[in-house]
Amino acid sequence: MKSFLAPSFWQGKRVFLTGHSGFKGSWLTLWLHRLGAELYGYSLLEDDTQKERFRVLNPLLEQRIAGIGHLEDVTESMARFRPDVVIHLAAQPLVRLSYADPVGTFATNVMGTAHVLEAVRQCDSVRCALLVTTDKVYEDQHWPWAYRENDRLGGYDPYSASKAAAELVCASWRSSFLAEAGVTVMTARAGNVIGGWDYARDRLIPDMVRAFTAGQTVTLRNPHAVRPWQHVLEPLAGYLLLIRRAFEHTDLSGAWNFGPDSDQVKTVSWMACHFAMAWGKREEHAPPSVPRQEDASCSQPHETELLLLSSAKARQQLGWHPVLDADEALNWTADWYHRVTKGEDALAVCEEQIQAYTEMLLHHETPESSADLHGTWL
Repeated sequence: MKSFLAPSFWQGKRVFLTGHSGFKGSWLTLWLHRLGAELYGYSLLEDDTQKERFRVLNPLLEQRIAGIGHLEDVTESMARFRPDVVIHLAAQPLVRLSYADPVGTFATNVMGTAHVLEAVRQCDSVRCALLVTTDKVYEDQHWPWAYRENDRLGGYDPYSASKAAAELVCASWRSSFLAEAGVTVMTARAGNVIGGWDYARDRLIPDMVRAFTAGQTVTLRNPHAVRPWQHVLEPLAGYLLLIRRAFEHTDLSGAWNFGPDSDQVKTVSWMACHFAMAWGKREEHAPPSVPRQEDASCSQPHETELLLLSSAKARQQLGWHPVLDADEALNWTADWYHRVTKGEDALAVCEEQIQAYTEMLLHHETPESSADLHGTWL
């Protein structure tokens, strides 16, 4: 797994990232810069957090403020940079926002993906493209085991459906154009990602941080929902490993899951209580395991109650495996927000955590057990 850290591979590799100023994109930009890649970031700045990350990242790469809704602009930017690798992260990433703006969600997540892939088709320098989707692309079968890459795609809510549709767009461009051109096209489906530098609304940890810093009470929307939580650096390590291997093995095209082991899959209530304690709250002051009053009256949009990922394919074919357990992921996340809210430099704290994670990778042996082969109900 640690082979992707080889500077000889990444040194001078030209990487085009969409959505580089987002939560995942910012961490990935930092990591790729540390590895010696030459980077081009293409992103909209839709809120103050993204603007701040854009400003902080500016010395590290060439950046363009633009949206993936404009095919000509994406194509021109990619053609000018001539990347070896394209990583597509730009998206409308929130389930609840997709109910408020379903058409906009589909426009960004489906047609935006088509625009990026068409730009790849017209850029003969690209060797591989990784398109990041979500664990929510699977049709909810209401079963208590983990979804595998060959399970049926679906999506009840507009966000999930748009991401499942984006997977079909990827498959179409791969089969129709890019495989013949020698471009390896992969999609990555990660779990519910946590970590510092995330300030999105309607996400558990950022909502809790805002409540704690404002001295407000934390309430939970769906306390009994089960999700494959993981620290942001876990799937990013999987993405980098997959790209590294794709340069050696062109048969890695297709979908890949990157999720926690099944014994680390937790409920919203468990995550909230343990994050509160990592923040320094006493157990009796942890968030209550009851939904908001409006949830109880069924006025909230539908969200899947149980979602588990099998990462057996990534474990067996790539040698990827999670490094941090759920408590460690929460402790790292709480530490980041504590330090940054007290005035420490966000970029420096990110760099420190990437370094710590890298050192863990270098000393971490692949577990003998295959705990992620079957999901469990917690």
